[in-house]
Amino acid sequence: MEPYSLIFLWCLGIGLVVGLLAGMLGIGGGLIIVPALSYLMVHFLGMNTDTVMPMAVATSLSTIIFTGFSSALAHHRLGNLSRFVVTWSGLGIAAGSVAGAYTASAISGHTLKNIFAVLVILVATQMVFQKSRPSGHKANKPILLSVGGGTGFISALMGIGGGALLVPALIWFQVNVRQAIGCAAFSGLVVALFGTASFISAGFSATGLPDNSIGYVYYPATLGIVTTSVFTANLGAKLGQKMNTDILKKLLAGLLVLVSIRMIVGIE
Repeated sequence: MEPYSLIFLWCLGIGLVVGLLAGMLGIGGGLIIVPALSYLMVHFLGMNTDTVMPMAVATSLSTIIFTGFSSALAHHRLGNLSRFVVTWSGLGIAAGSVAGAYTASAISGHTLKNIFAVLVILVATQMVFQKSRPSGHKANKPILLSVGGGTGFISALMGIGGGALLVPALIWFQVNVRQAIGCAAFSGLVVALFGTASFISAGFSATGLPDNSIGYVYYPATLGIVTTSVFTANLGAKLGQKMNTDILKKLLAGLLVLVSIRMIVGIE
């Protein structure tokens, strides 16, 4: 069987898991997709870390285009999108995503791998100890631009939607919880669109990329993950309403830390 077919089949399984966990816990799939894709591309395509990391991050972002659109549309129908918050944070997110994608494609794959692993550990820690509460500062245009810019930059570096970063930041600046979650859903779409486009653009001049890729995006993996995750996300959301997910979230955070340590040690 051709390597791209094997990766597609593996990504069908990854999509099942990613969609389920995203629906249950509201986490970005990139935390799981990037390390999983890195491993698959190294072992099935014979790629090295310098090439595989930007491809894994770019491909992860490309999957969020589909899930982000669905999530943003759902929150729009629920009235959870504040035009003021979405507009000004969205502008920052768009700029930060472009900068993050070009930074990720410019630095060495080993450096990107280590940055990703450290940031995942920080996100996992935040998942366990998160206690969002408002501060004495209210969100205004400069604050939203800054928060959006930082979220977009880090999200594009990691290949995630950014909800784990944006929601607590917006709540800190006195944004309503539902509006913060709705804005985070919309931000995932913005990060994915601008980040993916930037990775595709940067990848056109790169050498040593495998067949079946568009720039840094490996589309057999994108198709495999999206095919199954769109179905299991709905199932995960229903399961999340019926069970206490705190323990599962802590177990997942622990797993992410172990995966990150393994990435720092080496994925080849």
